[in-house]
Amino acid sequence: MAAALFLGCGAPEAEGDGGTTEAPRSGSADQEVILVTGSTDGMGRALALELGSMGAHVIIHGRNEERGEEVVRLIEEEGAGSARFIRADPASFDEVRALARTILDEYDRLDVLVNNAGIGRGADQTLREVSQDGRELRFQVNYLSGFLLTHELLPLLRASAPARIVNVAAGAQTPIDFDDVMLEREYDGSTAYAQSKLAQILFTFDLAEELEGTGVTVNALHPASMMPTTMVLERGGEPRSEIEEGVEAVLNLVKAPDLGSGRYFSGTNAGRAHDQTYDEEARRKLRELSWELTGR
Repeated sequence: MAAALFLGCGAPEAEGDGGTTEAPRSGSADQEVILVTGSTDGMGRALALELGSMGAHVIIHGRNEERGEEVVRLIEEEGAGSARFIRADPASFDEVRALARTILDEYDRLDVLVNNAGIGRGADQTLREVSQDGRELRFQVNYLSGFLLTHELLPLLRASAPARIVNVAAGAQTPIDFDDVMLEREYDGSTAYAQSKLAQILFTFDLAEELEGTGVTVNALHPASMMPTTMVLERGGEPRSEIEEGVEAVLNLVKAPDLGSGRYFSGTNAGRAHDQTYDEEARRKLRELSWELTGR
């Protein structure tokens, strides 16, 4: 893995209200500030530890305070970087907004946002679950909450430009049926997961156009196939790649120069997403629906 950051680049468990640990306002003056959502477990955790070892100030996010504080401790014990933990449940738009407010109030800059938080297909793929806001759970946790968080943080990202947004999607991509986005007529966990990941990519392409010329870039990727993460292991999946492979792919979008914006990557290589992600009408429909569903 790379030894230095490109400086100037631009899963469900605890309960209760969001909380924070005391930390410097925005790290030291020479540190990049990087928010990694879903960074108390799996690839997000490994990514946060790697970024900390490379000298960044990492904002750790998750729902489990004990695990979050452990990641902070490991980063700070190594001594190269710094970290803090902010708790928020992506199944609640109120908690996502509270997470954004904390960052906007307490940080002067945000160099990189990695939208990594997500849940898998579920152990019982016939069981349709809903969020605290009444949305189909996977669509909210994997996509809508990242959409909301990104837009809430855009003023700080713009002010920090050059800055980067990285959306961790997946190779599993199912086109969205805009007549039944919440999958109320017929539910399947694999479909729910795959359409939420396609939505992330549609959002990436749409947002890149909106941010053109601002110095803020946004790209999406499929990091690696079937890493030994909780969501894979819980459904009895057989790992086919290592977590380090996924971390390397995300780091490429965080640090590599001259990547451009509005692109999809498979691992560290440029890739092509599902055809629907290149449909401007689908982008428009998703944008309007996302504003409506998040209540912005």
